[in-house]
Formats: sequence, structure tokens, C-alpha cells
Amino acid sequence: MQVKKPWWQSGGVRIAVALVLLILFGGAASGIYLSQIPPEQPIAFPHKTHVALGAQCTYCHPAAAWGPNAGLPGISKCWGCHQQVQKKSPELEKLAGYVQRNEPIPWVPVAIQPDFVKFTHQPHVQAGIACETCHGPVSQMTVALPQPRQNMGWCLDCHQRMRPNDFVRLSDCATCHY
Repeated sequence: MQVKKPWWQSGGVRIAVALVLLILFGGAASGIYLSQIPPEQPIAFPHKTHVALGAQCTYCHPAAAWGPNAGLPGISKCWGCHQQVQKKSPELEKLAGYVQRNEPIPWVPVAIQPDFVKFTHQPHVQAGIACETCHGPVSQMTVALPQPRQNMGWCLDCHQRMRPNDFVRLSDCATCHY
């Protein structure tokens, strides 16, 4: 008499489990990969050029000093300087088009936190933390790039290094998740 195999040892079940695991792993891997690709911007903004000319981050992103996110510059901020610039370029022509149509520039945010994270720049700016600490070497970037490994462990590690005496408060879940 032949002994019947348990259902989980049948070939069909093993193949189904392998396919489900492959789909889950593939989805996770592609999600991580896609979150590290800089989005296409309406204007290829050369950060390194502007930083080299002496523009401070908070000039274009003033809400970093007081708001939950740094904000993105509008046409009046950009055109305030660039109406004086005589240099012709396809990117400045795009900017001029937004100005003529009185349309906001549809910037695509690069540094996005999940909805369950309540991050605000204000305490970081007040603590004197340089923008590059979290956003990478923006002065060397043409287009802003998402920074890899920017996650809870990374933030907690920074809080522990920068403020060891205040780490108990800064590591409280309610500091960032409320």
C-alpha cells in the first residue's frame, strides 16, 4: 500500500508557494529600487549652479525654518532672479512659459516621508543641522536625488550621535509618529 503524501508536499503546492514568494520578493525589491530613482522634474533645476552662486537652501525652501516641509519654489521666486538673466537655455524657456501662463511649476517632491511619519524641519534647522546631513551633497547635484537608507534606524542613529543626553526623549515613538 502506498502512503499518501501530506498536501503541503505536493508539487503544485510547492510551486504555488514559490510563485507567491517570488511575487512578494519582486514587489519589495522593485519598490525599493523605484523609490531611489529621482522623479522627472518639469525643469531640470541645477542645484550645484545655484549653490555655487551663493544661494542658500532656505532662500528657495523658506518653510524649512517654520513648517513641516521645506516647500518648493514658485514662479515668482524663480522669475525674481531669472528675469535678469540674459542667458538662453531650454530650462529657462520652460520657466518663462510657466510665468507667461501664470501656472505653478509642477515640481515633484524628492524627499518624501510616509504618512505615518510626522517630520518637521524646524527643530533640525534650529539645532544648526546642515541640509546636507539628510539631503546629501546637494551642492554637487544637478537634480536633487532621493537619499538611500533614509529610514527610522537612520534617524535614531543620528539622534543618538548628535544628542546622546536627550536620546530618551528623541527616541520616543511619539516624537515622529503622532
